[in-house]
Amino acid sequence: VQLQASGGGLVQAGGSLKLSCVTSQGTFSNYYGGWFRQAPGKEREFVAAISKSGGSTYYADSLKGRFTISRDNVKNTVYLQMNGLKPEDTAVYYCAADTFELCYGYGCYATDLEYDYWGQGTQVTVSS
Repeated sequence: VQLQASGGGLVQAGGSLKLSCVTSQGTFSNYYGGWFRQAPGKEREFVAAISKSGGSTYYADSLKGRFTISRDNVKNTVYLQMNGLKPEDTAVYYCAADTFELCYGYGCYATDLEYDYWGQGTQVTVSS
């Protein structure tokens, strides 16, 4: 499955952005969706994940309450709504997908190596 992330940009601290991840090939409802981010000089880190139906969501503890992951399987799209953005949220944000047929639970969904499919990333810059 090919993923295309979009929606990044420059925003002031306290602002909001909504990222989108769409697949033009395959059926996204067959996959869990995940968002990761990588800031300059840092390792890629987990942001959020969502189950195939959208009924279950998973978040990095530090981002709960500010970020919301959702999906629209009719549109083959997974979203990441980001509110109350801070300068430390500045990073390239990547969407990912996997069926997770062999690995279950938060530990799997939060591990980038468990995802087989990745989008190209979208830059989010938060100014102070």
